[in-house]
Amino acid sequence: MISLVTGGAGFIGSHLCRRLIERGERVICVDNFISGTRRNIERLLSHPQFKLIEHDISEPLYIEEEIDWMFHLASLASPYYYLHYPIKTLKSGLLGTYNCLGLAKTKGAKFFLASTSEVYGNALVHPQKEEYWGNVNPIGVRSCYDESKRGAEALTYAYMRKHNIEVRVARIFNTYGPNMQVEDGRVVSNFIVQALKGEDITVYGQGRQTRSFCYIDDLIEAILKMCGTDYRLPLNIGNPEEIRIIDLANLILKMTNSRSKVRFLPLPEDDPEHRKPDISKAKSILRWEPKIGLEEGLRRTIKFFRGVLEEQKNL
Repeated sequence: MISLVTGGAGFIGSHLCRRLIERGERVICVDNFISGTRRNIERLLSHPQFKLIEHDISEPLYIEEEIDWMFHLASLASPYYYLHYPIKTLKSGLLGTYNCLGLAKTKGAKFFLASTSEVYGNALVHPQKEEYWGNVNPIGVRSCYDESKRGAEALTYAYMRKHNIEVRVARIFNTYGPNMQVEDGRVVSNFIVQALKGEDITVYGQGRQTRSFCYIDDLIEAILKMCGTDYRLPLNIGNPEEIRIIDLANLILKMTNSRSKVRFLPLPEDDPEHRKPDISKAKSILRWEPKIGLEEGLRRTIKFFRGVLEEQKNL
């Protein structure tokens, strides 16, 4: 098996590349290193079954190898990046998906799209089922990410219907774990880094908004299970265990023994009030559900960030 993984040096992509290599597959990793890092794939670079191509997937990609699976994970998925690079975010989601689908069609490969819970926007139903069409502001500051993923899904299903490409689409809910960036901008990494540095924990609004957090190992397991089925419609992948943001902040403060204080900031534009997946379909179709609880996942993630910050201190 040969798999091509776009965004392979990113948070999710690097974990997927490692698991595919462990399964004995050949992996072609494509990344332009805007948000991915060489650190994430450092141990894979010398592996004979691993190949790195430095490339911006919003530009056409030509490769000689035949491929069995195209995993399209290239995306500026964190608020820090998509707010700083809104046009690049749209290009990776729309042009990148178009280029990947074209390559999958040429190579006769199966296509996996890493979509997102953000396609539901500030959801008016709770929890969110796959049949919900969403409540998205198409011109807001978050629209570059939300609409790029909605458009990516539309492109994927257009190619499926027109060219009979085998597709899998995962709507990924909040995921966390090792290999996240220090400046990632997502809530778990933000809170952990701030707590470890002794900085104020920045909570938006009053912290009453809720999220559901899935540990990276559980997500990767679900992705691999999806590839072993013939189910083509979108599947929610996430952990339905819900927590208020203020409670998450206090939990991280406790687990890091931090003296940081909580500082409340204005709520960002179009920030969803609730985010919780209905994973009934994933349970029945994939025989999958998350196994790693929040505290265990946070313990592993805190250990990772302690190491990263210690390395930075010693540079």
